Amino acid sequence: MSETIRNADVLIIGGGLSGTMLAVQLLRLPGQRQILVIEPRRELGRGEAYSAVELGHTLNGNAARMSVDPDNADDLTQWLTDYIGAGGWPESDQQHVPISELFPPRGIFGLYAQQRLAEAKAFSASTVEHIRAEVVDLQVEDEGVLLTLDNGQQLRGAQAVLATGMFPAARTPQTESSGLNAAAVDPWDVQAMTQIGPQAPVLIIGSGLTMVDAVVSLEQAGHRGPIEVFSRHGLLPHVRRQPPSWEDFLGANHNLRSPRQLLREVRRQCRLALEQGIDWQAPLDTVRAHIGRLWSQASEGEKRQFVRHVRPWWESHHHRSPPLSAQLVARLHEEGRLRIQAASYKGLEPSGSGVTIRLRRRGEPAVTLVSGAALINSSGIEYDWRRVARPLPQQLLKRGLVQPGPLALGIAADASGAVLDAQGQVSARLFAMGPPLRGMWWESTAVTDVALQAKALASTLTEI
Repeated sequence: MSETIRNADVLIIGGGLSGTMLAVQLLRLPGQRQILVIEPRRELGRGEAYSAVELGHTLNGNAARMSVDPDNADDLTQWLTDYIGAGGWPESDQQHVPISELFPPRGIFGLYAQQRLAEAKAFSASTVEHIRAEVVDLQVEDEGVLLTLDNGQQLRGAQAVLATGMFPAARTPQTESSGLNAAAVDPWDVQAMTQIGPQAPVLIIGSGLTMVDAVVSLEQAGHRGPIEVFSRHGLLPHVRRQPPSWEDFLGANHNLRSPRQLLREVRRQCRLALEQGIDWQAPLDTVRAHIGRLWSQASEGEKRQFVRHVRPWWESHHHRSPPLSAQLVARLHEEGRLRIQAASYKGLEPSGSGVTIRLRRRGEPAVTLVSGAALINSSGIEYDWRRVARPLPQQLLKRGLVQPGPLALGIAADASGAVLDAQGQVSARLFAMGPPLRGMWWESTAVTDVALQAKALASTLTEI
């Protein structure tokens, strides 16, 4: 253990998009602070979502929806205009749309976030330093928060922020492992997929946006064989379109509170749109701004009702696929190469070659076996920290410094992001933002959500 403890004003645990956006907002505020961002990856601003290197792995929102600046919705559009004008991303002309409607590759979006951080550093009296390590333990003391890193170094800050981002199920060790990840190919590893026979059958568990990415990866790896997709409800993400504006019907009527009332009114508004020849996505998109309010005011029973009965349709209708990726999935489906079936994954079966899984198809009592040459886990994000077998989440739970959030989605916090411990006490030193607050706000992963949280939390931290 290192005898020297390094001190700072703010410790940001995680240097993906959440941590980087918080650092930018802190840099923009008056005053002089020392900020340390602890992130094991070589670069800040990328995290799990924006470390992708393939051009085919794009954002699922167009540029006009993905600004990291909560005060300028056109920030990404403006940056992309300059970037493309300077010769970057020449493939952008294949989308045949204005720059505001482009769906940039996630790797390029990561570059955009990095540039905004560099600009903020250049004009600030505060400093940001990247500590390339993983936080394995955290203790809250009278004088601050003490972090222990995997290299033995210790850091102390007046405040610390859990900006740990998302834990993709495909890449996250589980406390109760089914062996799925050990047998599966990474959905984003195109190189690994080149080792699969071009005509060999591939099995995919999960049918959301990670599955869409996996299909893109397979296509880029030269795979041309059958793809069998299995998910509990058998729903595919809808394609994201650019609908016209629609009246903010939830803003005009705060009496709509329960999931049942909300669902009924959203359906009515979508029918009204279709009757007028307007895309049903127009009224649905107005709901986005009210999700935090609706979720936070719902009862525990209503939240459970939503997760159990509405969530699959919310995910497929709201978390939509970028057009080029959706076109690929649709083409493979039409050709008969890609099939999607409603079935629950029940485990692995010993297999001499390839992989065999156990499934229970919807409506069938018996478990059946399905075999393929390779398996991909596309079951999305693991939000339950009790199941994440990483040192820091486990230590925080063990020490009682955090408690599971509503419905075990992330961790509990107050409206400012201050973390609640196992006894329900609000911390004055430990905060969280982004995906760890999924249970607090339901939607806490989109760029616009995180941008707003980063600005508000930066203000809170500097006022303490």
